[in-house]
Amino acid sequence: MIAPGYFQIGKAIPTTPWEMVTNSSLVTQIVLGLLAVLSLLSWGVMFGKSVEFRRVRKAADGFMRSFDRAQSLDEVGTLAKHATPSPFTRVFERAVQFLTQTKPALAASSERTARLSGSQVEALRLVLDAHTNSERDSLSRFIPWLATIGSVSPLIGLLGTVLGVISAFTGIATQGSGNIAAVAPGIGEALMATAAALAVAIPAVFGYNIFANRVNRVDSELEGFGSELIALMVREGRI
Repeated sequence: MIAPGYFQIGKAIPTTPWEMVTNSSLVTQIVLGLLAVLSLLSWGVMFGKSVEFRRVRKAADGFMRSFDRAQSLDEVGTLAKHATPSPFTRVFERAVQFLTQTKPALAASSERTARLSGSQVEALRLVLDAHTNSERDSLSRFIPWLATIGSVSPLIGLLGTVLGVISAFTGIATQGSGNIAAVAPGIGEALMATAAALAVAIPAVFGYNIFANRVNRVDSELEGFGSELIALMVREGRI
């Protein structure tokens, strides 16, 4: 009769996560290595975007506080030149570029300033919207990677789990033993892949939702800023 612990002779039973990794099969180690790379990538993206959004938020808040106190487009231009570059200053510079390159269609001898026509104002709005979308795309760069990692990691972990279970049952069939001592190491190795996948996916999904909301917030603020620019032009009689 074969003793229950016969198949464990000569091979220590892993008692820590690291021992489970080092004693796991090659397939499981490959899956865990891939998940480790994805984890490093997701945390790198989250750290980089955190720094970027903090810098953008600080520059934007400073410029918008000054913009709210400005009384003319020329005053805003002076503020933009001395402000830290941000999506808001770039949108303003694009608006000024449009005004410089566009000849006002409405002009009368009794008016000191020629005014833009309705079609020119609509063109200005389209230009501001296009530049706003460009700034949004720039801020969104690499964020979709977090969604990809969050959705793919569980599938990779499930693949490792399934392969580990297959390997465990194949070993049981080969050894001819189905006791818990023979089954537990293989099942534990298989479930380790699922646990690692969830540890990668959960932070990535959280990060994606947080940064996507921040992008949407900046996008809405840029749209409002464009409307305020047009309102300032109306007050100055440019429109």
